[in-house]
Amino acid sequence: MLKKALAVLSFAILALVAVPSAANAAGYVPNNNVTVTGDAVPGGTVTVNFAAGSFAPNESVAVSVSGNTPVTLSVVKAAVLTSFTKQASSTGALSVNVTFPTNASGTYTLTATGLTSGNVGTASITIVPAVSGTVANTGTTANTSGNLANTGSNLANTGATLPMLMIWIGAGALVLGVAIVGTLTFVRRQRHSA
Repeated sequence: MLKKALAVLSFAILALVAVPSAANAAGYVPNNNVTVTGDAVPGGTVTVNFAAGSFAPNESVAVSVSGNTPVTLSVVKAAVLTSFTKQASSTGALSVNVTFPTNASGTYTLTATGLTSGNVGTASITIVPAVSGTVANTGTTANTSGNLANTGSNLANTGATLPMLMIWIGAGALVLGVAIVGTLTFVRRQRHSA
């Protein structure tokens, strides 16, 4: 009986050790080996760097980008989903420039796959909309009538211009009203049952 229990226990330990090893054997590039620098805005260019050791030395790496609009990879104009091959450095590092069109939006995913090592590295790039015009904060409110209004800048006001004291007075009156109604209901029920 003890031999069977030890056999089952050793099999369970082997399964716990073998499963993570099999997942790591897939050859994924660690996230801390991938960096994205540059301006992720419409019309901007970012550089995706894979650190040394990410791929085998001097191996060919298939690079693809998927996203909402065509982009330019290094020098190659790319469609919505495209790929090209680039050679890694002698240390296994790789650098790819991605230029976004002026109508770029959403999230783009760059995937680099080592054709010899099978290592796969990904980078997700989210386009931040460019700000059109400038918005100045003067510290004052353009509309003092208490209505919702656009002050004429590029960003609309998203709340009323009521002073905070007015809001607290209104909330206090509401709580007082609920308390009065509750008290009157309680007194009426007491008189009715008496």
